Amino acid sequence: MPAAARPRADDAPETRGAVRPHAPEQGRIRRLLGPFYVTGVFWYRLPYRAVRLGVLSRHTFPAWVALCSTIFWIALWNIRHAIAANLEAVLGPCGFWERQRRTYRTIEAFSWCYGARYEQMVHPGRFHVDIDGAEHIPTDPARGVIFVTAHLGQWELSSHLASHGLQRPVHVVREEEIDPEAQRFIEELARDMSTEGVTTHFAGDDPRLGIALAEALRRGEVVALQGDRPRVNGRTHTARLFGRPMPLPVGPQALARATGAALVPVFSFREGRYTYRVVVRPAITVARTRDRDADVAEAVQRLAGEIEWAIRRAPHQWFCLRRLW
Repeated sequence: MPAAARPRADDAPETRGAVRPHAPEQGRIRRLLGPFYVTGVFWYRLPYRAVRLGVLSRHTFPAWVALCSTIFWIALWNIRHAIAANLEAVLGPCGFWERQRRTYRTIEAFSWCYGARYEQMVHPGRFHVDIDGAEHIPTDPARGVIFVTAHLGQWELSSHLASHGLQRPVHVVREEEIDPEAQRFIEELARDMSTEGVTTHFAGDDPRLGIALAEALRRGEVVALQGDRPRVNGRTHTARLFGRPMPLPVGPQALARATGAALVPVFSFREGRYTYRVVVRPAITVARTRDRDADVAEAVQRLAGEIEWAIRRAPHQWFCLRRLW
């Protein structure tokens, strides 16, 4: 590639301000509904408490999914149109009725996976998970591993399950929730449901997090994070996804380059009521030449290719609720 055409990692556009690049569009309806808006704390507490109380059980779950999917499909106009627009890049253009079918299938899949998130916390024994590609997980105990995933399927299962056989400390990095009350609720759950050897970090504005993760990787530990959504004011590189421009965060690739850690894409797909499949893809090696930006940008594009592969495998399990193009 000619030097002039080399991709470079750029700062996130300032025009985004405090708006999260892939978060659902918000406006007066959010201010009107408050905690009952789609990103409000109500929708975090409700399924968790319903599972704990037995209201959301293996017998009632399908009916709740159908009810919530239908309500959300009717009420969330902006999200419905965002899903339809994004899926055109994957599945191609279509007529009116096919657009409605696509959006409903995606919202229904989201409802299944979102509810299973809480059911798995309370009743983990109900779930069966197969792992494909375990041979791609590095076994050198001196080399750190970065499991990077995307908002696809039951993504919270991906990195956690893929790291089970490594017997190393695991650091899970989560983006903070939009609603402060929802964030506090998730922090409480993370503390209450924590398992030995797993530490949950929330990606905020503290620069010490990056230093702590780098030190953990140099000790041969595991870091699990998402690589498909830029943080507010975070650095990005514009890769190509389905032939279209897509800003992706450079953090995972920069961490791998700085520490020599393996960068391993991993995705989780819902295959049935209690059946999931975690797929581990071949590790991405981040080059370490004199051109740091070019090294990182190349690795970002390779991850974009893996994300595209995963989305094509299960397009209705791609949960991007804001229009990208």
